[in-house]
Amino acid sequence: MPSDARGGHSAALPDPSDARGGGSAAPPGLGRDADFRRLWTGQTVSQLGEHACLVALPLIAVLALHADAGRLGLLRAVGQAPLLLLSLFVGAWVDRWRTRTVMALADAGRAVVLGAAALAGLLGALGLPVLLVVAFTVGALSVFFDVAYQTSLVRLVRRDQLLRGNSALEGSRSAAQMGGPALGGALVSLLSAPVAVACGALFFALSFLSVRRIRRREAVPGRRGRPPRVRRRIREGVRFVVRDPALRAVGLASAAFQFSFAALMTVYLLFLPRELQLPGTAVGLALAATGPGALLGSLLAARLPGRFGHGPVLVSAAALGDVVMLWVPALHGPAAVTVPALVAVNLLFGACGQVVNVTTMSVRQALTPDAMQARVAATITFVGMGTAPLGSLLGGLLVERWGLRTGLLLTAVGLLLSPALMALSPLARLGRTLPARTRPGADRRVRDGE
Repeated sequence: MPSDARGGHSAALPDPSDARGGGSAAPPGLGRDADFRRLWTGQTVSQLGEHACLVALPLIAVLALHADAGRLGLLRAVGQAPLLLLSLFVGAWVDRWRTRTVMALADAGRAVVLGAAALAGLLGALGLPVLLVVAFTVGALSVFFDVAYQTSLVRLVRRDQLLRGNSALEGSRSAAQMGGPALGGALVSLLSAPVAVACGALFFALSFLSVRRIRRREAVPGRRGRPPRVRRRIREGVRFVVRDPALRAVGLASAAFQFSFAALMTVYLLFLPRELQLPGTAVGLALAATGPGALLGSLLAARLPGRFGHGPVLVSAAALGDVVMLWVPALHGPAAVTVPALVAVNLLFGACGQVVNVTTMSVRQALTPDAMQARVAATITFVGMGTAPLGSLLGGLLVERWGLRTGLLLTAVGLLLSPALMALSPLARLGRTLPARTRPGADRRVRDGE
């Protein structure tokens, strides 16, 4: 489940004047909006390339370079490091630039880096140092792209279209999370390492071409006046999240979930093969069920909040998805019994998690002024993902102290802290319409040089 998945603001009807493109006429529905389709296509292809590379680069290190566990761990850590090192800075920077320009440059940079790596492979120079540079650079540029595409949607569509737009974009991301690793593994296994890397470059090149074709004029808030220093802009983003009750709840719930989920996954990946004695193919099948579940959740998230209210849907989906994980520690018996049960659990977990992710992303975008979108997204991502390494360490300690089954039960119980925080916050009271976005001119907390 993504990190953004988990306000003293009152609900308001959509503002007809809050349309992108500078005109008073409302743009067509998203299905007929050519610029949204270009953003959606570019984001989908980019996510597919990104998730393929997350598997392809480590597999190249193992299969082609015969890297040991220590070096493989180093490669994965280097690729993940930009998320923690750069998120807050990227949020401060993206808020003052055209998001499609940031996305296009990120795509172009990743295509060039992977193309150069493919050439190095053909020349016999694709060693571990090259892979480390490639992994860090691709990870850093992916942070830019991911923050920018979330901000781009707010500047491209009307407020009342955010939920459906996020549903489409997050559905694509879920499909990429499911199909990207399989594609990356297939490229490395069936083709040579240089060809696999070159295919990754092709995905980013296609995304670049699609994003560059977006024609609607993009207004960039916060560009007037002398730009504040980066540290000040980061503080403003963090302060805005901390002072807003709903956004603060999103950040706390995300941190609680990511901490507990990282601990759970550390135990879970040991529990399936060792405690349940499942072969690798069965483990892969059980884990893969979250992908179709997430696709189903994207469809539900586009409809349920408008019918039952954002708050009830948000809390109910989070609680149901987390409660179902309590069944896993109780599983016993042969694979013919445990595998179907695991598939059902992960399918429901993925569906509920995606409903939470899409709904909270739409709420966050609606509550945040245009000039703060990137910084708020980056702050919540940083807070959520920053707890994951600690959770992973805790999972290992629980296994050593109490064993696999008890450790899994404790981490599954820990997941329930996230929906509890949401239920006790203003998020639970959100109605069927999105909250009114705070406007910079009416909020002293948003200065941005204006």
